[in-house]
Amino acid sequence: MSTTLFLARHGQTVWHAENRYAGVSDIALTATGREQAERLGVWAKTAALDAVWASPLKRARATAAPAATALGLPVTVDGDLTEVDFGSAEGRTLAEMPPAEVAAFRADPVTGAFPGGENPGKAAVRGATALRRIASRHGGGRVLVVAHNTLLRLTLCELIGIAPARYRALFPQVGNCAITELRVDGTDTALISYNAPLAGV
Repeated sequence: MSTTLFLARHGQTVWHAENRYAGVSDIALTATGREQAERLGVWAKTAALDAVWASPLKRARATAAPAATALGLPVTVDGDLTEVDFGSAEGRTLAEMPPAEVAAFRADPVTGAFPGGENPGKAAVRGATALRRIASRHGGGRVLVVAHNTLLRLTLCELIGIAPARYRALFPQVGNCAITELRVDGTDTALISYNAPLAGV
Protein backbone atom coordinates (compact mmCIF):
# COMPACT_ATOMS: atom_id res chain seq x y z
CA MET A 1 0.00 0.00 0.00
CA SER A 2 1.70 3.19 -1.16
CA THR A 3 1.86 6.35 0.93
CA THR A 4 1.87 9.80 -0.66
CA LEU A 5 4.45 12.14 0.82
CA PHE A 6 4.42 15.85 0.09
CA LEU A 7 7.88 17.21 0.84
CA ALA A 8 8.22 20.95 1.46
CA ARG A 9 11.21 23.09 2.19
CA HIS A 10 10.71 25.53 5.08
CA GLY A 11 10.00 29.22 4.47
CA GLN A 12 12.62 31.90 3.92
CA THR A 13 15.13 32.84 6.62
CA VAL A 14 17.54 35.78 6.71
CA TRP A 15 20.49 33.52 5.93
CA HIS A 16 18.76 31.90 2.99
CA ALA A 17 17.78 35.28 1.60
CA GLU A 18 21.51 36.12 1.71
CA ASN A 19 22.44 32.69 0.28
CA ARG A 20 24.25 31.65 3.46
CA TYR A 21 24.51 28.03 4.52
CA ALA A 22 22.21 27.52 7.51
CA GLY A 23 22.53 23.77 7.98
CA VAL A 24 21.99 22.85 11.63
CA SER A 25 22.04 26.51 12.74
CA ASP A 26 18.60 27.27 14.20
CA ILE A 27 17.66 30.34 12.16
CA ALA A 28 14.16 31.83 12.40
CA LEU A 29 11.84 32.64 9.51
CA THR A 30 11.65 36.13 8.05
CA ALA A 31 8.31 37.91 7.64
CA THR A 32 8.33 36.58 4.06
CA GLY A 33 8.99 33.09 5.39
CA ARG A 34 6.03 33.34 7.75
CA GLU A 35 3.80 34.44 4.86
CA GLN A 36 5.02 31.46 2.84
CA ALA A 37 4.18 29.17 5.75
CA GLU A 38 0.66 30.60 5.89
CA ARG A 39 0.23 29.87 2.17
CA LEU A 40 1.38 26.31 2.80
CA GLY A 41 -1.35 26.13 5.43
CA VAL A 42 -3.93 27.26 2.87
CA TRP A 43 -2.71 24.58 0.45
CA ALA A 44 -2.89 21.95 3.19
CA LYS A 45 -6.62 22.57 3.67
CA THR A 46 -7.29 21.17 0.19
CA ALA A 47 -4.71 18.35 0.22
CA ALA A 48 -6.61 15.80 2.34
CA LEU A 49 -3.61 15.20 4.60
CA ASP A 50 -3.50 12.62 7.36
CA ALA A 51 -0.37 13.86 9.18
CA VAL A 52 2.20 16.66 9.34
CA TRP A 53 5.86 15.96 10.11
CA ALA A 54 8.82 18.33 10.42
CA SER A 55 12.49 18.68 11.19
CA PRO A 56 13.13 19.81 14.77
CA LEU A 57 14.77 23.06 13.60
CA LYS A 58 12.49 25.98 14.36
CA ARG A 59 12.32 27.22 10.77
CA ALA A 60 10.79 23.87 9.76
CA ARG A 61 8.46 23.61 12.75
CA ALA A 62 7.24 27.19 12.22
CA THR A 63 6.60 26.43 8.55
CA ALA A 64 4.63 23.27 9.36
CA ALA A 65 2.55 24.90 12.10
CA PRO A 66 -0.07 26.70 9.94
CA ALA A 67 -0.75 23.50 7.98
CA ALA A 68 -1.15 21.49 11.18
CA THR A 69 -3.42 24.13 12.70
CA ALA A 70 -5.59 24.26 9.57
CA LEU A 71 -6.06 20.48 9.74
CA GLY A 72 -6.36 20.14 13.50
CA LEU A 73 -3.30 17.89 13.55
CA PRO A 74 -0.09 17.97 15.61
CA VAL A 75 3.32 18.59 14.09
CA THR A 76 5.28 15.38 14.65
CA VAL A 77 9.03 16.04 14.85
CA ASP A 78 11.69 13.63 13.60
CA GLY A 79 15.36 14.45 14.28
CA ASP A 80 16.43 12.57 11.15
CA LEU A 81 14.78 15.31 9.06
CA THR A 82 17.32 17.89 10.28
CA GLU A 83 19.34 19.67 7.61
CA VAL A 84 22.88 18.59 6.76
CA ASP A 85 25.57 20.05 9.03
CA PHE A 86 27.74 22.17 6.72
CA GLY A 87 30.66 22.43 9.14
CA SER A 88 32.95 25.31 8.23
CA ALA A 89 30.38 26.70 5.77
CA GLU A 90 27.69 27.31 8.42
CA GLY A 91 26.62 30.94 8.32
CA ARG A 92 28.82 31.76 5.33
CA THR A 93 28.35 32.26 1.60
CA LEU A 94 30.53 30.50 -0.94
CA ALA A 95 32.22 33.83 -1.64
CA GLU A 96 33.40 33.89 1.99
CA MET A 97 34.85 30.37 1.88
CA PRO A 98 38.46 29.46 0.95
CA PRO A 99 38.55 29.05 -2.87
CA ALA A 100 40.12 25.58 -2.64
CA GLU A 101 37.29 24.32 -0.42
CA VAL A 102 34.68 25.77 -2.76
CA ALA A 103 36.35 24.19 -5.79
CA ALA A 104 36.45 20.78 -4.09
CA PHE A 105 32.78 21.08 -3.13
CA ARG A 106 31.70 22.06 -6.63
CA ALA A 107 33.71 19.22 -8.18
CA ASP A 108 32.16 16.60 -5.87
CA PRO A 109 29.91 17.70 -2.99
CA VAL A 110 30.33 14.34 -1.26
CA THR A 111 34.10 13.75 -1.29
CA GLY A 112 34.61 17.55 -1.25
CA ALA A 113 32.15 18.24 1.58
CA PHE A 114 32.98 21.22 3.76
CA PRO A 115 35.44 20.51 6.61
CA GLY A 116 33.81 19.58 9.90
CA GLY A 117 30.43 18.88 8.31
CA GLU A 118 28.25 15.81 8.01
CA ASN A 119 29.06 13.24 5.34
CA PRO A 120 26.43 13.89 2.62
CA GLY A 121 26.17 10.20 1.78
CA LYS A 122 25.26 9.42 5.38
CA ALA A 123 22.78 12.30 5.40
CA ALA A 124 21.12 10.82 2.31
CA VAL A 125 20.65 7.49 4.08
CA ARG A 126 19.40 9.26 7.21
CA GLY A 127 16.77 11.20 5.27
CA ALA A 128 15.62 8.22 3.22
CA THR A 129 15.29 6.09 6.33
CA ALA A 130 13.15 8.79 7.95
CA LEU A 131 10.82 9.10 4.96
CA ARG A 132 10.39 5.34 4.65
CA ARG A 133 9.64 5.17 8.37
CA ILE A 134 7.04 7.94 8.07
CA ALA A 135 5.49 6.28 5.02
CA SER A 136 5.26 2.96 6.86
CA ARG A 137 3.59 4.60 9.85
CA HIS A 138 0.93 6.18 7.59
CA GLY A 139 0.42 3.35 5.09
CA GLY A 140 -1.95 4.43 2.33
CA GLY A 141 -2.15 7.95 3.73
CA ARG A 142 -1.14 11.44 2.63
CA VAL A 143 1.54 13.18 4.66
CA LEU A 144 3.19 16.61 4.61
CA VAL A 145 6.88 16.56 5.57
CA VAL A 146 8.64 19.91 6.11
CA ALA A 147 12.41 19.70 5.94
CA HIS A 148 15.39 21.31 4.20
CA ASN A 149 16.87 22.03 0.78
CA THR A 150 20.05 19.93 0.79
CA LEU A 151 18.66 17.07 2.87
CA LEU A 152 15.66 16.73 0.56
CA ARG A 153 17.80 16.59 -2.59
CA LEU A 154 20.22 14.08 -1.09
CA THR A 155 17.32 11.98 0.18
CA LEU A 156 15.70 11.88 -3.26
CA CYS A 157 18.96 10.55 -4.68
CA GLU A 158 19.00 7.76 -2.11
CA LEU A 159 15.34 6.89 -2.61
CA ILE A 160 15.46 6.63 -6.40
CA GLY A 161 18.94 5.20 -6.81
CA ILE A 162 21.08 8.15 -7.88
CA ALA A 163 24.62 8.70 -6.60
CA PRO A 164 24.45 11.43 -3.93
CA ALA A 165 27.35 13.28 -5.57
CA ARG A 166 24.89 14.16 -8.37
CA TYR A 167 22.37 15.92 -6.16
CA ARG A 168 23.37 19.46 -7.10
CA ALA A 169 23.52 18.71 -10.81
CA LEU A 170 20.22 16.81 -11.07
CA PHE A 171 18.00 18.54 -8.52
CA PRO A 172 17.84 22.34 -8.60
CA GLN A 173 17.60 24.23 -5.34
CA VAL A 174 14.24 23.62 -3.67
CA GLY A 175 12.10 26.74 -3.45
CA ASN A 176 10.76 27.86 -0.08
CA CYS A 177 7.52 25.96 0.57
CA ALA A 178 7.63 24.35 -2.89
CA ILE A 179 6.10 20.86 -2.99
CA THR A 180 7.71 17.61 -4.11
CA GLU A 181 5.34 14.64 -4.31
CA LEU A 182 6.46 11.03 -3.77
CA ARG A 183 4.69 7.68 -3.68
CA VAL A 184 6.48 5.35 -1.28
CA ASP A 185 5.76 1.64 -1.05
CA GLY A 186 8.32 -0.14 1.12
CA THR A 187 11.67 0.35 -0.60
CA ASP A 188 10.07 1.48 -3.87
CA THR A 189 9.73 5.21 -4.49
CA ALA A 190 8.08 7.05 -7.39
CA LEU A 191 8.82 10.74 -7.94
CA ILE A 192 5.53 12.29 -9.05
CA SER A 193 6.54 15.96 -9.11
CA TYR A 194 9.50 18.05 -8.02
CA ASN A 195 9.76 21.58 -6.64
CA ALA A 196 6.26 22.73 -7.61
CA PRO A 197 5.77 26.26 -6.30
CA LEU A 198 2.69 27.27 -4.34
CA ALA A 199 0.62 30.09 -5.74
CA GLY A 200 2.01 33.41 -4.54
CA VAL A 201 5.26 31.96 -3.18
